[in-house]
Amino acid sequence: MRRRRGGLRSERLAPLVLLAPAVLVIVGLRLWPLVLGINFSFTGDGDRDGQAVGFDNYLTLLGDPLFRTALRNVGLLVLLLPVAVAVPGLLATFIYLKVPGHRVHRGVYFFPAVLSPVIVGAIFTLLLAFDGPVNALLGLAGLGPVDWLGDPDVAIFAVVGVHVWATFGMGLVVFLAGFATLDRSLLDAAEVDGASLAQRIRHVVVPGLSRTIQFVFVTTMIGLLTSMFGLVYVMTSGGPEGSTYLPEYYVWIQQGQFGQPALASAASTALFLIMLVVGLAQVAVLRRSGRED
Repeated sequence: MRRRRGGLRSERLAPLVLLAPAVLVIVGLRLWPLVLGINFSFTGDGDRDGQAVGFDNYLTLLGDPLFRTALRNVGLLVLLLPVAVAVPGLLATFIYLKVPGHRVHRGVYFFPAVLSPVIVGAIFTLLLAFDGPVNALLGLAGLGPVDWLGDPDVAIFAVVGVHVWATFGMGLVVFLAGFATLDRSLLDAAEVDGASLAQRIRHVVVPGLSRTIQFVFVTTMIGLLTSMFGLVYVMTSGGPEGSTYLPEYYVWIQQGQFGQPALASAASTALFLIMLVVGLAQVAVLRRSGRED
């Protein structure tokens, strides 16, 4: 009996022992620094360094037009998110359906994902220059030149478009992995019944990949909020007129150039809360739509 009890106890403890290293790493390198950063955001900068200032830093953020611009751009990113997810989703669908050249497309589509954001930003800074190749092609087509990186109303869309081009390869890989779990017979049956490509995608592919779509939505949103610093820094440096500011770039500016680490911590905390709220809202909406389907 003692041996049996000891064996049951060891079986119960085994999963905890195996998970302990990962939990310790997450707590030590993720959660604890997060708690310290949140606590630091309630202290002052400059003459009030280390002093508790309550919500003064957050009130300063709300009064800063650059931070409000960054928040407005976050809202724009949320609106553009379906496009950023649909691009790899549709391309993965075409590859799964084995369109001509699908083997080549698989490698070509993923290639931009291995490039550094700095390299991508430098390339597109040249391509999108006012006297660059893109405007030259527009001129040949009889269209006027566009100030892609100098017009405050256009620059943020140009940067987001470049980011989508540079990163959709990872989403493509995730979608292809999701297609491996999809029942091919359902697509074949829909095709035999005369369903069009759009109908097959709407009624077979989307419901079958609901969990994959949820994952790509969340990871793409995180990427839009936390992985665009290199592009913004190289292509626009937050300009023109601060129109391409994002929270992560704002954090770097406050920390590196203005020497206000407490204010930067407050902005980081705000970015974390935004990501948390948006992520949970996305998961809730996608789960509800999946149940309705």
